[in-house]
Amino acid sequence: MSRNEAISRVGRHFHGGDFMVELDRRVAYRTESQNPRGADDLRAYLEGELQPAFSELGFSTRLIESPTGKSPFLLAEYRENPSLPTVLMYGHGDVVDGMEGEWRGGLDPWRATRVDDRVYGRGTADNKGQHSINLSALRAVHQVRGGRLGFNAKFIVEMGEEIGSPDLRQVCESLREELAADLFLASDGPRLAADRPTIFLGCRGGLRLHLDVDLRDGSHHSGNWGGLLANPATILSSAIASLVDGQGRLLLDELKPPRISNQICSMLAGVEITPLPDEPALSPDWGEEGLTAAERLYAWNTLEVLAMSAGNIKSPANAIPGAAQAVLQLRYVLGTEIGKVVPAIQRHFDRRGFSMVQVSARQSFAASQTDLDNPWIDWAVNSIKKTTGKQAAVLPNFGGSLPNDVFSDVLGLPTIWVPHSYPGCSQHAPDEHILLTVTEEALGIMAGLFWDLGETPRATL
Repeated sequence: MSRNEAISRVGRHFHGGDFMVELDRRVAYRTESQNPRGADDLRAYLEGELQPAFSELGFSTRLIESPTGKSPFLLAEYRENPSLPTVLMYGHGDVVDGMEGEWRGGLDPWRATRVDDRVYGRGTADNKGQHSINLSALRAVHQVRGGRLGFNAKFIVEMGEEIGSPDLRQVCESLREELAADLFLASDGPRLAADRPTIFLGCRGGLRLHLDVDLRDGSHHSGNWGGLLANPATILSSAIASLVDGQGRLLLDELKPPRISNQICSMLAGVEITPLPDEPALSPDWGEEGLTAAERLYAWNTLEVLAMSAGNIKSPANAIPGAAQAVLQLRYVLGTEIGKVVPAIQRHFDRRGFSMVQVSARQSFAASQTDLDNPWIDWAVNSIKKTTGKQAAVLPNFGGSLPNDVFSDVLGLPTIWVPHSYPGCSQHAPDEHILLTVTEEALGIMAGLFWDLGETPRATL
């Protein structure tokens, strides 16, 4: 019974093809949470796929109905000894739209298909592949320890992450005592790079902003009315340009975060953002001046234009449109006074003569972060180095948004995320995939982490 044996066992599970069989079966569930016709698939994934997997490991399981009725949750719990450390884990089984017909070579998004080092399929990276890795590693440790884990474990799986986790906070608040733990450990999002094991301690927040200019009904001929009627698209473009300049730099102070701390600067000092050949090249002279690429991505706020609309772009008429809309997203780090953003933008527009632009916010994730001095961080770094020989990149947060605040703020847990994807995985797009090389390493990393957790006396951390 040894750590190396657990890592070897999960490696055999991978090389023997069992992992791919499981992943293919899970990808086949069309768990599109944005699809109102997909409710049966969301429930079936939990009942038909995950409940048996957890039961095999000695977990008790139960489904929890969401307060709004949108999608169920699965709570799985393994109790070994109250004197042992307890870990809370998380995953989501829902996915975005499958985008059938848009994948390379006609690939079926509802099959896990291997092409060289890639395994394509909706959910392979986000998040079925990642929680499948963690379940496989748990199984290996459970088997090597003779039907024990060496720690207590809880796992909550939601089916609404891709629609903003609307019920997760309320459910976790109602289960606060049941979800009590010493550590939160989960996997989602990308590594810093495919060859660099990564730990992130939280996430940037995300605020979706809607800008609407509605001046009149219908469109009016530009030859008859050009120069006489205000153009809402021109107004909207100018209003946006007053918030963020042509190099992606924030212009409104209320959109900016506090100064980056020396501790975070030190943490990011050795972090390089180096895209792979098939990933997009970094844009030169883009983003906040005076910051490194890592600081821009992990320690600063960015405002991105996601979509704009005025008239009919596919069949434009020679007419001035009556209305224009844009959807922007502010990605923000901890410390940003996010509640003041919408009023500040509206005041700014009013001062600049853009009072006809109405500002609203309709979707958000909170920014959150574990204390950078928490001892679980060094514990995880040391475990990963013992398994891989590599120094894991430790990021204060990752660039995207996750409901980490539910676990860090509502439940009060130190949060450690160990992602198993990489930046070029095409999540939320056609051709979503995981890399087999990363997957194999991730299986070993998680088996090592779970083994080490079973060797860690609760009182030491």
